[in-house]
Parts: sequence; structure tokens; C-alpha cells
Amino acid sequence: MSTKRFFSSILIFVPFSILCMLVAAAPCIAGSANEAAAHHGSNIGTILPIWSVIPFAGMLLSIAIIPLAAPHFWHNHFGKVSAFWALVFAAPFLLVYHRVALYEILHIYLIDYIPFIILLWGLFTIAGGIVVSGSLKGSPAVNTILLLIGTILASWIGTTGAAMVMIRPVLRVNKDRVNKVHVICFFIFLVANIGGSLTPLGDPPLFLGFLHNVPFFWVTTGLLREMLLASVILLVMFFIIDSFYYRKEKLQSQPPEEEEKIPLKIEGLFNLIFLAGLIGAVLMSGYWKAGYFDVMGVEWHYQNILRDILIIVMGLLSLFITPARLREANEFSWFPIQEVAKLFAGIFMTIIPALAILKAGSGGALAGFVALVKEPWHYFWVTGVLSSFLDNAPTYLTFFNMALGKLGMTEAMVPGALAVNSVTFNPAFVHYLTAISAGAVFMGANTYIGNAPNFMVKSIAEEAGISMPSFFGYMLKYSIPILVPTFLIVSFVFF
Repeated sequence: MSTKRFFSSILIFVPFSILCMLVAAAPCIAGSANEAAAHHGSNIGTILPIWSVIPFAGMLLSIAIIPLAAPHFWHNHFGKVSAFWALVFAAPFLLVYHRVALYEILHIYLIDYIPFIILLWGLFTIAGGIVVSGSLKGSPAVNTILLLIGTILASWIGTTGAAMVMIRPVLRVNKDRVNKVHVICFFIFLVANIGGSLTPLGDPPLFLGFLHNVPFFWVTTGLLREMLLASVILLVMFFIIDSFYYRKEKLQSQPPEEEEKIPLKIEGLFNLIFLAGLIGAVLMSGYWKAGYFDVMGVEWHYQNILRDILIIVMGLLSLFITPARLREANEFSWFPIQEVAKLFAGIFMTIIPALAILKAGSGGALAGFVALVKEPWHYFWVTGVLSSFLDNAPTYLTFFNMALGKLGMTEAMVPGALAVNSVTFNPAFVHYLTAISAGAVFMGANTYIGNAPNFMVKSIAEEAGISMPSFFGYMLKYSIPILVPTFLIVSFVFF
């Protein structure tokens, strides 16, 4: 049997078998399950078993293994693989938990997935119209400066915005380099993650904290030391590694012919207007409270709908106004955003039980694990490791609320507890919140799915002909040996 037929038969047979077993068992468990669900409202995490995360694990293993085992099949059918795992979870979930399950699915798609994809699409579209050209070459010094610029930008236009703006210039200046995978991996570390530490605009967890009374500029002062230490360590490591490869390439290559010097030029800068409009729309949704309407129990807020409409408008304006030649110069295609949209549709569906169990805290299947989280360094590592695989925004919020409960605080007390000159200043809470924030933002770099732009950067790099490491390859070759020691230093110094 061919590889394609084998995987196709698995995709059909396995969910069908699971559904048959669950249909047979449903009369025995549906009554008690629905009674429990009704008792707990939408807090389904208190009754979901730990094995309900198996489809999520299957989704991650598929992303990790199938591209290596059957690359042609994956390239043509990754959307079907994503739909397969989504169905494996969603069908029995709806069958057993009915309206509670429908609420959870609607909530994660209306509140999380749809805005997530719209924001990514808007940034991807707008950034694709900005072209940096010239005879700049990807030397270690140039690459380090580009990574530094991207790291600084990330806190002000978001990690996704900075990644989409900077990835093509980085690819262009390194087009003649032989060894450039490490450039993209360090780009993910710094621009797509750690750089977004200094404002709520930088990364979704920090924006979520801002919506829960964490002052806007506390983030800048609260995480500055940790961000600077991690960034300096990584930039120095990058310069050393890139210099090694650069010297090796120079020794192995023939002396280059003299090329005409083309001055550095940036075209399509009018797209910065649309980028500013997008950022303004995101900020508006955080400040303006316009009410909501109910969709099967899910509160869909008007300001969030307006934000998404404005982002779409900004993206369409960029498409219509930007000359086609600029997008052609960027080798712009829709495949990267299509890949991310299809894969994350499955990830967001299968992640429901993992987030619900985590949110349930001491009332869920991971109660023993949650009880072990006590010290600031525990919060840093547990929030970070979970954020490497789960959505870092709800993970941040879970441990944010745990810290409040631990110290007997409410959200209304947060601004005073973080203000140094306030009589209610609480150094312990500052320490906990710093650890939670740093863990959620920094460790999103540990995997391709740890933060929104990671997978997008990987996909764009592969579209440009760079052979990026697999899911586990990225972790084993880059994030674990490079990031984990960096985070150990940060943890030892600050937490």
C-alpha cells in the first residue's frame, strides 16, 4: 500500500472506530456527564479526564512526524490531518456534553481563533507590501543589527507585526548564505517572542494582563531587566554562531565577483499607515467597552467585532493600493497564511480540554500538579513550559489568578500593588507577576506553536527555499540547547 493510501485509510478508519465506541458507550455516560456539566456550568475542566487531551497530543505528533515520514502527503493534505484530529475530539465531545460542549467550541472559535487568524492575515498582508532592497549582505554584523531592530520593534507593533515586517528583509540579505537556518531560529527566539516583552502591544498575554488592570507601562519597567538579559545573551550567542558559519562559508567559496553597489531602499512605506490603523484597532478594543450580544451563551463584544472589521479593511486597502510588483519582489504568496489557518483550526479545537483542565486548577485532573506551583521560579517555568504548547494567553491568565488568590488579592487591587510609591505596594505580587509574564512571553519560543508568528515565520522561510527543522528538530537542535540555558540564567538571577 502506498504511503498516501495508508495515511488516507488511517484518517478515515480511526475516527470512525472512536465514534462507534463512543456511540455505544454514550447511553451509559451521557446522563452523568450532562448532570455534572449542568452543575458546573461551563467549567467543564472539573469533569474532563486527562485522556481527553489525546487528540491534542495527536495533533502535535502529526505536525512533528508526518512532514518527515511523508512530506508530499503532508504538503497536500495537512488541512485534512488537522480536520481529522478536530473531528476526533469534537464529535464525541458534542455527543457526550451537548450544549456545554457547543458553548466551549463556539467560545474558542469566536473569541480566540477567528480574531487570531484575522490579526495574522492583516499583518501578513500589510507587511507583504513593504520591500527592503539593496546590496546589503547577510554578514554577522548586519544580521545581528536586523535581529536587534526586530527585537525592539516587537514590543511596539507586536511580535507578529515585527516578525512579518522583518522576516523578508532578513531572508533577502541572506539569500546567498549557505547556512541560514540558525538565522531564522534566532529570529523566532528574539523577534517573534522575547522582543515583545515591554508593552501590552507586544504579546497577547501582556495585553490580557492590561485588560485585567495591569498598568500599560508597568510591563516596560517590570520586565525590562529580564528582557535585556535574555536578549543580550541570545544576540551575543547569535553573533558568535553566525560568525563561525560565515567564516566557514568564506573559506569554502570562490572569491565573489564585484557587484554593483545598490543603495538601501525601502518601498511600500505607505503600508505603515495601514499597520498603524491595525494597531489602533487593537488598542481600541482594549479601551472601549461597547457591550455585547449573546451567541449560544458566548458574549461577542461589539468592540471586538469592530476591531476585526477594521483589520480586514486595513488589509484590503493594502492589497488594493500596493503595486503588484512590490509583492512580487517579496515573493508573496498566500500559502503560509493558509497553512497556519488550517493547522491552528485543529489546534484550537483539540486544545479545549487542556485549557479547561488547567483553568479548573485544584478542581481538575491536574490538581496535584497545580498544587506544586508555589515559588516565583515555579510560576516562571510552569507558565513558560505550558505556554510552549498551549495558548499562552489563557495560561498567563490562569496563573495570574492563582497568584491573586495566593496573596488574597482582587483585580481591583492590582494597580496599587504594582505601584512602588503606593501604600498598597506588594513586592511579592510584583515578583509573581514578573515571573508569570516572562514565562508566558519568553518560552513561547520553545516550539513552533508556542506563539502565533513562530509557525508563520517557519512557513515563509520554507517558501523561500530554506529547509527548516521539524517540530522536534527545532526543539532538539535549537530551543532546548540554546533557550533552556538562557532561561536558567534568567531564573537564577531574577526568580
